[in-house]
Amino acid sequence: MTADADTAPVRRVPRARADALRNRERIVTAAREMFVEFGPQVPLDEIARRAGVGNATLYRNFPERSDLVHEVVVSVTCRTTDLAQEAAAAVDAGEADAFEALRRFVHGAADERIGALCPVLDGAFDKNHPALHAERERLEAAVQGLVDRAHGSGRLRADVGVGDLLVAVSQLTRPLPGTACLNMDRFVHRHLQLFLDGLEAPARSVLPGSAATLEDLRVDSAKS
Repeated sequence: MTADADTAPVRRVPRARADALRNRERIVTAAREMFVEFGPQVPLDEIARRAGVGNATLYRNFPERSDLVHEVVVSVTCRTTDLAQEAAAAVDAGEADAFEALRRFVHGAADERIGALCPVLDGAFDKNHPALHAERERLEAAVQGLVDRAHGSGRLRADVGVGDLLVAVSQLTRPLPGTACLNMDRFVHRHLQLFLDGLEAPARSVLPGSAATLEDLRVDSAKS
């Protein structure tokens, strides 16, 4: 059967090989782990070794350290956003109580080690990169949605804002100076649970000041 002369040929767009995508993901995972354990200046060849790839593969994917740091931060932000959206979807489907969904998100975010990754944001890191800005907006919207649902259910105390939640998760998942990051894991969820118990309504005390908003966090970030 001959092809129709008027039919334009189908242009096949090359797709990245599956093994190349897996290598990239392994590099990002290894970098995330080692940034948490040893800080953002960990040697790149050590990251390649943990990822099980050669140095050439790492540099082909991430020519500069800043490229890898950026990818790690965007990846963690995206994964944390997914957790918030999944928790909200469970509430909307009637599968979870709004406060329990918030609790689930907080513990899941801790497992992403978002607080321990804060040091990689120092230095020359571009906090306003369009990709990171877009992911940060997605995260803020998703967490705001969770907080709104918990407020609407009457389970979350009214004087707590989304900024309070994000600040607390960041601080409580950041290891103390001079301590071993991995040894802190056994305390993180314990302390988060204490924090979450303090968020439930009715409030047991009056909080000083006002609730932290997302705008407050953006202003503080811009000053730093």
